[in-house]
Amino acid sequence: MGYDLTRFQGDVDEELICPICSGVLEEPLQAVACEHAFCRGCITEWLSRQPTCPVDRNPITNNNLRAVPRILRNLLSRLNITCENAMYGCTLVLKLDTLAAHIEECEHNPKRPLPCEKGCGFVIPKDEYKDHNCFRELRSLVHSQQQKMGELKNEINDQNLVINELKRELNLVKDFMRAMRVSNPAMRAIADQMERDEVTRWSNGLARARVTRWGGMISTPDDALQLMIKRALLESGCPPHILNDLMENCHERRWPRGLSSLETRQNNRRIYENYICRRVPGKQAVLVLQCDNTHMNEDVMVEPGLVMIFAHGIE
Repeated sequence: MGYDLTRFQGDVDEELICPICSGVLEEPLQAVACEHAFCRGCITEWLSRQPTCPVDRNPITNNNLRAVPRILRNLLSRLNITCENAMYGCTLVLKLDTLAAHIEECEHNPKRPLPCEKGCGFVIPKDEYKDHNCFRELRSLVHSQQQKMGELKNEINDQNLVINELKRELNLVKDFMRAMRVSNPAMRAIADQMERDEVTRWSNGLARARVTRWGGMISTPDDALQLMIKRALLESGCPPHILNDLMENCHERRWPRGLSSLETRQNNRRIYENYICRRVPGKQAVLVLQCDNTHMNEDVMVEPGLVMIFAHGIE
C-alpha cells in the first residue's frame, strides 16, 4: 500500500521501503521493540492475520506501534515524486509532503469535483461529467428523499405511539396520586410537588416576552378570544390541572387588587415592568405565572398565574 518506487526520481534509501509491499512508506508506523517501519495500511492488515513482525517474527500488536522518528519523516518528505495523475497528462514532479494537497487541486485528476453547468447544481467527479444527466440525478435525489421521508414518518408514528402510551401511564399515575392525596398527607405533599414541577417545566419551555404597551391590555376578553387563547395554551403543553384557572384569570373579575380596575392598572404600570412574562405562542398574550414571579407582591399576583391579552405591544 506504499508509493510505487517507479514514481520517484533518484535513489530511495532502503530504510524508506516497506518490507511488506516493497513500496515507499505511506503513513509509516514503527514497531516499538524492533523499530522496523511499515506502511500503516500494510501493517494493520498484516496484524489482522498474525500478531508478529513481518521481518523478525517477534510478537507485536497494534498497541506496540508508534509514529516513526522525525528524521525518517523528514527524509520521506524530501523525496521527489511524480503526480499520480501522470497518465492523464500531469507532468509535475513535487516533494512527497506536498503530494496530497496537489492531488486535490490537480486539473488532471479524474476525480476532481466539477459543478454541473447544465442547471441541476450537483458537483460531479470529472471523469463522470460527460455521462451526467441532470434529469436522472434529480429524479434519483427526489426518490431518495421520498424514501427518507417515508422512513421518518414511520419513526414519528412509532414515537407517537410510545408518547401516547407514556401519557396514558402518566395519567394513571396522576389519577392514583389524586386518589391517594385525599387520605394520605404524605402522598398529598408528593402530588402537590409533582404538579408544581410540571408547571415549572412548562414555563421554562416557553419564550420570555416583553410588554411594550401595557395600555394595550384587553381586560374583558370576549368568549371567542378566550377560546383562541385556551387552544394556544393547550397546544403549548399547558398542564391540565391549571388550564381552567388560568383561563378564569384572563378576565379582570379574577385579577388581584393591583389589576382590578383601570385606575389601579394605570397607577401600578411601573410595577408591572417587574413581571417575568412568558409568551403565549403565536398570540398577542402573555402568561404571568406564580412560579416565575415569587418576587412580586400578592396585590399584583394570583395562583397559578395570570393570562394577559393585548391588542398590541408584545415582543
